[in-house]
Amino acid sequence: MSKVEIRRVYDNPEKGRNEYRVLVDRLWPRGMKKSTLEYDEWCKLLAPSSELRRWFGHRKSRWEEFQSRYRDELKTDEVRDAMNKIIDHAGKRTLVLLFAAKDTEHTHALVLQDRFQAKRK
Repeated sequence: MSKVEIRRVYDNPEKGRNEYRVLVDRLWPRGMKKSTLEYDEWCKLLAPSSELRRWFGHRKSRWEEFQSRYRDELKTDEVRDAMNKIIDHAGKRTLVLLFAAKDTEHTHALVLQDRFQAKRK
């Protein structure tokens, strides 16, 4: 995997890019037909737990605590194995983590991006 990017599912993919696209939300994105989303894999395991997602509720005041709790959720062997498989599948392509949230500055995809980039090194 050459690099890791995050993008909203509602943004059109750039044609001709060599990417491996992974949906990292637990729930299917609202208003998106499965036949229209261009993705290679849907890894619900990498999404925050339902409990953590509900607690956070996209409240910016909880962002720091959310990140800490989410990083704790990502420390399992099962998650590590899933991340390693995604890295293997991506190969030398750019890994694109897809998410649906409107807020691009307070999304779990940012935390995942950091984790994947750390694994790259």
